[in-house]
Amino acid sequence: MAALAAGALLLTAGCSAGNGFGSTTGAGQLPSPSSSSPAASGPSASPSASVAPPPAKGSVKVVSTLTEGLDSPWGLAELPGGDLLVSSRDKGTITRIDGKSGKKTLLGTVPGVAPGGEGGLLGIALSPTYGSDHLVYAYFTTASDNRIARMQYDENGTTPGRLLGAPDTILRGIPKGSVHNGGRIAFGPDHMLYAGTGETGDSELAQDKKSLAGKILRMTPDGRPLHGNPQADSVVYSYGHRNVEGLAWDGQKQLWASEFGQDTWDELNRIVPGGNYGWPKVEGKGGKPGFIDPVAQWKPSEASPSGIAFAKGSVWMAALRGERLWRIPLSAREDREPLAAPQSFLKGKYGRLRTVLAAGGNKLWLVTSNTDTRGTPKPGDDRILVLEVR
Repeated sequence: MAALAAGALLLTAGCSAGNGFGSTTGAGQLPSPSSSSPAASGPSASPSASVAPPPAKGSVKVVSTLTEGLDSPWGLAELPGGDLLVSSRDKGTITRIDGKSGKKTLLGTVPGVAPGGEGGLLGIALSPTYGSDHLVYAYFTTASDNRIARMQYDENGTTPGRLLGAPDTILRGIPKGSVHNGGRIAFGPDHMLYAGTGETGDSELAQDKKSLAGKILRMTPDGRPLHGNPQADSVVYSYGHRNVEGLAWDGQKQLWASEFGQDTWDELNRIVPGGNYGWPKVEGKGGKPGFIDPVAQWKPSEASPSGIAFAKGSVWMAALRGERLWRIPLSAREDREPLAAPQSFLKGKYGRLRTVLAAGGNKLWLVTSNTDTRGTPKPGDDRILVLEVR
């Protein structure tokens, strides 16, 4: 399949006010053409009568350590049956983790990965039709750019380290840097692929609608733009982001994203199509017309957020520099978010926290990140923890 270059995907017009795409009750749902622009006003959402808000205060219990001894783990995906796939940023490998015993099996190395700084093999995700196609998607840094590729996982293969097929690049041309490469990918409720990118340290790229840097992207499983995106022939879904490493959907199919600030505020954002989230003109809650303010914000010393997940009515956010897990209870009402002040758990207990993934019910998987050159590894690092949350 021919790879799609960024320049072929984007037109000179961008996701600005007056583009005809307005409010939506969930990511991936087509907004009403008669609504106002999300970049100017944000969407309005009606609460579902079947959605009960979570308690203002929650709790976290570490149930067990699933596995230890991981090297620079970054992305995490759950296979049918409960086993996990985890990527290594610096080694460029994908490893299968037995969901019960924690046993590790190397699937293989992703060709073309060029680790360096905050780049390398980052997010991974499974095809929404994985049961029939066995495709694993990966976001990674090469010598020239960041790109997204998919590989077939041969679950019946017998040679460890050689269980991944050749990468089929579906999107290339995402700018790379020594910092701020984004990297989180996830399939949404609409079965479309979403990706969070960073502005590579060049802050002006976040407002450049012709660049794939500092954006949230939405595309088909083969990397193409689709109907319902704010601009025809573009995979750009929202812009004005500094560095997005967390994507998750709540019970109403609303997309949420975590974002690294610079010196003042880290953010949790409610994402609407065409929305401008301000960077570098605004950091945190600025209240300026034309920009969408975050729902919650933190000092970077308390957060520096990476992965997020939704469980038990709350967004759960893994913090790197803050070395804690944040709980943000949601009200399911746009004008009442968040329901209560965020709570933090596990402060300093496991070091830097990179990725959190919903495990069904009230369970989460949590991935530490102390072997990423910025942490202080302890015996057993890095590890995947099993959490019980309320």
